[in-house]
Amino acid sequence: MDFDLTDDQATIRSAVAELAGKFDDEYWMSKDRDHAFPTEFYDALATGGWLGITSPEEYGGHGFGITEACLLIEEVARSGGGMNAASSIHLSIFGMHPVIKHGSAELKARTIPRIVDGSLHVCFGVTEPEAGLDTTRITTYAKREGDHYRVNGRKVWISKAQESEKILLLTRTQKLDEVAKKTDGMTLFLTDLDRAHVDIRPIPKMGRNAVSSNELFIDDLMVPVEDRVGEEGKGFTYILDGLNPERMLIAAEALGIGRVALDRAVRYGNDREVFGRPIGQNQGLQFPLADSLARLDGAELALRKATWLYDRGEPCGREANTAKYLCADAGFEAADRALQTHGGMGYSEEYNVARYFREARLLKIAPLSQEMVLNYLGSHVLGLPRSY
Repeated sequence: MDFDLTDDQATIRSAVAELAGKFDDEYWMSKDRDHAFPTEFYDALATGGWLGITSPEEYGGHGFGITEACLLIEEVARSGGGMNAASSIHLSIFGMHPVIKHGSAELKARTIPRIVDGSLHVCFGVTEPEAGLDTTRITTYAKREGDHYRVNGRKVWISKAQESEKILLLTRTQKLDEVAKKTDGMTLFLTDLDRAHVDIRPIPKMGRNAVSSNELFIDDLMVPVEDRVGEEGKGFTYILDGLNPERMLIAAEALGIGRVALDRAVRYGNDREVFGRPIGQNQGLQFPLADSLARLDGAELALRKATWLYDRGEPCGREANTAKYLCADAGFEAADRALQTHGGMGYSEEYNVARYFREARLLKIAPLSQEMVLNYLGSHVLGLPRSY
């Protein structure tokens, strides 16, 4: 395996770092404090052509792989924008993969170019209050009525719903008790988020407040047949195509937050003097930061292997889940230690490490918990009895 970045990859990393670096801590703090979507940042990434990094060239994209997408999103998070920055573009970077792979030519032609140029915001509607991570238990139902489907149900933890024009929506077209296999009977749509039939309610939360999380109440939403992604009843298999890449992107975001948190801790450790010497000289602070460096470096290697496998069409479930697990742990630990290094000032908002801490904590939960990763590794890799 060659650990050197290609010329394209090195260019992506440096160019995105330069662009994201134009948005400073005060920008992100104000957006987080005011619960305001980072439109200026989003527009800058769109103008630079970065939203289309993995989209096919025929739709205006660059056609790169998940490795390049992860390098991009890592630099976005590492810039200090953290999850507020990453979540504003996350779905545009790779979330449309089920549509690109399974959608009709007409559906792709009228949506993908607009996602690439940034004019179309899309949210992802899968999770439901009563189903949680057990996607087979969703109850949002789409009933076929001629050339439309009538959709009713609820979704929760839907990021960017307030800014989005469309939603990538997973529904049931057959109820759970009507199918032989519980993953059957689900259908995926990319359709308009019609506010006359979808009530969007923001969820108050502890961090990442520049990008909203929402609960959706869907009441008689009429969806044209041409908005269906692929075949009716095959929606669950379509979203599976995006699960491993999503874990990799989340891992890259956690890695980026961990890196910037560690950078800020080292800076403070060098600058802050107590008892006549820099606090970073004290092994009680120096050793934890060095340990975080080692853990971040190790987690990065796991992530690089996962993306390397995916881009070559190889099985990568084990590696994708491992990367998400290790990067989320290492990123949060680095953020926690950065806060500790700053002492009382870390608990204030002045140095931004409290913001990193709040956002890094999310990545041990989303898009799936660390415990669910261990469930997967225990049963699918080690061959132990399934516990869920």
